[in-house]
Amino acid sequence: MAKIITMPRLSDTMTEGVVAKWLKKVGDNIQEGDILAEIETDKATMEFESFNSGTLLHIGIQEGETAPVDSLLAIIGAAGEDISGLLSGTATVAKTEETTAPVAETKQPTDNSQPTSTSLPKGVVVVTMPRLSDTMTEGTVANWLKNIGDTVSEGDILAEIETDKATMEFESFQSGTLLYIGIQAGESAPIDSVLAIIGPAGTDITGIAENFVKGGAAPVSASAPVAPTATSAPIAENSSSATGRIFASPLAKKIAAEKGIQLSQVKGSGENGRITKSDIENYSPSNAAASSPVASPAVESAAPVAKPFVPAGENYTEEIKNSQMRKVIAKRLSESIFTAPHFYLNIEVRMDEAMKSRTVINSVPDTKVSFNDMVIKACAMALKKHPKVNSQWREDSILINHHVNVGVAVAVEDGLVVPVLRYTDQLSLSQIGANVKDVAGRAKSKKLQPNEMEGSTFTVSNLGMFGITEFTSIINQPNSAILSVGAIVEKPVVSNGQIVVGNTMKLTLACDHRTIDGATGAQFLQTLKTFMENPVTMLA
Repeated sequence: MAKIITMPRLSDTMTEGVVAKWLKKVGDNIQEGDILAEIETDKATMEFESFNSGTLLHIGIQEGETAPVDSLLAIIGAAGEDISGLLSGTATVAKTEETTAPVAETKQPTDNSQPTSTSLPKGVVVVTMPRLSDTMTEGTVANWLKNIGDTVSEGDILAEIETDKATMEFESFQSGTLLYIGIQAGESAPIDSVLAIIGPAGTDITGIAENFVKGGAAPVSASAPVAPTATSAPIAENSSSATGRIFASPLAKKIAAEKGIQLSQVKGSGENGRITKSDIENYSPSNAAASSPVASPAVESAAPVAKPFVPAGENYTEEIKNSQMRKVIAKRLSESIFTAPHFYLNIEVRMDEAMKSRTVINSVPDTKVSFNDMVIKACAMALKKHPKVNSQWREDSILINHHVNVGVAVAVEDGLVVPVLRYTDQLSLSQIGANVKDVAGRAKSKKLQPNEMEGSTFTVSNLGMFGITEFTSIINQPNSAILSVGAIVEKPVVSNGQIVVGNTMKLTLACDHRTIDGATGAQFLQTLKTFMENPVTMLA
């Protein structure tokens, strides 16, 4: 069954896109995950992958052409399938999702199968969870900046949304009153879920959110039962409802999680027993214990019996909800380790000359270069000499990158991000140092944009600052290799037949055996070692 693919919204401010390049042509076989085209947004040119398998039957937007978000981009289906009905009805299905079946073949009643915006009350707009990155499939509302009843102007920031790569501000493209919030702070939902409803103040929006589908909201008949609102449901006097749900403000939940307090043990003082911030701040286990029933003491027996000593501890576990970043890390690294055959090469590098050179470089005012910056520079130069290491695996070919974009692994609160230094081989050591400091700082404050974490051809991961002397890393797909950098260790070494005190550092190269052979990886490491042990060669 043919699927209509529409122009995606690849950034929070994107309203239209340009097809920079098609990587598939009509008649080509498409697999789920294949890159269909490169699309230029208002922020960057990004690869757009297919979520469907089949044959590319139609291209709706040619290279160099511009079209609004949700315009017909392509049609994928079975080879030879008749799509004339879809093409003739393009105007009515232009906003159909990739996963939506053709309108002509739907088995739902025509009055509510794909309702249009005319089904909505005048001036009312349904705002859906946006797709803020090319890999985003669901988002988490980190924080609402507007409340129900607030006036919203076009351009106002509605909420902060956490994607798989960063937390981004989401602005409104409409003006009106915020009538409804569909996804509460801390909750996750797939893209295109109802995020909010905006319209004229006082508008009756009963049933709109419950009946909303992509393209609009289904009309609700007068006889249809109206879902009760959150305030109409009976709530028990304490903070837990009859279903076991605990009612607490988002801030109270956050503080409770930070303090390790179980909400079920807290008595709420808010409306209908809702737990508030002050309830958490004033909570103490002794108060909770005092309010719980105390068992009557057992009567002592005439002859005391010795009992085994049992520590007065308690089992305690904590469940932390997976963030979008953690989910994507798990998915991508699992795909990498299970699809790319990894092998590892180790080498030990003398760092005495690098230490002397770094001291001289950092003596220049306003210059700060780390050993990691020197490793990044040496990798970039070595990759130019060994481009097979700077490659990507494809099912029918190996892509050799002759440009060098080094990704730098940065640990953040929720996991790991890899900002990219573009054309790294053309940067000086001081420029690399300044760029790494900038992107690492913005990564930890979640200020990086998605395009700043895309396009790497090789990755460097350094745990030396934690005292780790040697480790292995999982390849950051679609790269073919990643370098693990250990700590500099002072130890006895042999130099010119004499045992002397020296400084060494261990490097481990993880390689994808589909693209890199052992000899190729070994030659790369030899060149890298030469640069590191003779830093002056990197300045030539």
